[in-house]
Amino acid sequence: MSLNAALAVIAAYLIGSISFAIVFSKLFQLADPRSYGSGNPGATNVLRSGNKAAALLTLLFDALKGGVPVWLAAQLGFGSDVLGAVALAAFLGHLYPVWHRFQGGKGVATALGVLVGLSWQLALAALLTFGVVVKLSRYVSLASISAAFVATLASALLRGIDAVTLAVLAMALLLVWRHRANVARLRAGTESKLGASKAA
Repeated sequence: MSLNAALAVIAAYLIGSISFAIVFSKLFQLADPRSYGSGNPGATNVLRSGNKAAALLTLLFDALKGGVPVWLAAQLGFGSDVLGAVALAAFLGHLYPVWHRFQGGKGVATALGVLVGLSWQLALAALLTFGVVVKLSRYVSLASISAAFVATLASALLRGIDAVTLAVLAMALLLVWRHRANVARLRAGTESKLGASKAA
């Protein structure tokens, strides 16, 4: 890997390490998202604060920090090996941010941003899968995991088994790991459904 490629990967990780859930919570004078709800520094937990604007901005910028580094790497003419490394680095930055003691979020928005940066077809496949699974099951966690694996399959069909496809597969596996508590609740039948009341 060349020096420029290595710098691109490092930059992607550092950008991915910016926790916009924490950034926007501070800007909107909200509690640290790691201190309430699920403790996850992501848009869904920020939404639990009741501030929809902060949650929406968190979602947008978490996606951008995944998509922009990948898009820039593609514009700079890097090959699939570097694109895959940049994509995975940005995603890992969100999961294990150096700026926040390596305690990050689950990575759904950042993964979507990465897919947009890689290919609109991959992002569309993931979004359609997410929408269908949520519609049928009402489980956001199941929809997120399903979308990640469909994106992997779509990448394999479009690109073959290259560094980008392997990076997308690695992100899918990491999403399962980060959602392991949700998976356990799904298996036990205790996972919360979208739109369900707290009492239910």
